[in-house]
Amino acid sequence: MSETASTSETPSTQHIDPEDIASTKAALTRYRVMAWIVGVLLAILVLIGLPLKYLGGDGRVVVWTGVPHGWLYMILLITAYDLSRRVGWSIKWVLMIMLAGTVPMLSFVAEHFATKDVRSRLAAAEAEAATAVEPRD
Repeated sequence: MSETASTSETPSTQHIDPEDIASTKAALTRYRVMAWIVGVLLAILVLIGLPLKYLGGDGRVVVWTGVPHGWLYMILLITAYDLSRRVGWSIKWVLMIMLAGTVPMLSFVAEHFATKDVRSRLAAAEAEAATAVEPRD
């Protein structure tokens, strides 16, 4: 990531250095996997587990989804932070991404916008790398 870039910029104004493309792609994959796992567990917890617990008296789904969701949410926070450091998101953007894992279905929306932003930055970095490699006449 460029050291001259300010962390207060909007998510789409900074770029990824060409040498960081592979590690940024890996960080994006880790974040996406965790966002989907945490999102699915939270949706099951809220839409199935809580009604079963409070309307049916069966708390097994809450235990089997709530506890893993809590632990995996911590990993989501780490992966979101890692990705944010690689692409230079503002603290406001990072906090919104991190908090999305606490609201049912919002982690899917946050993952969509985060992926869109990172992919556009990756495309710019790949184009920059391609022009740097091409011989000049």
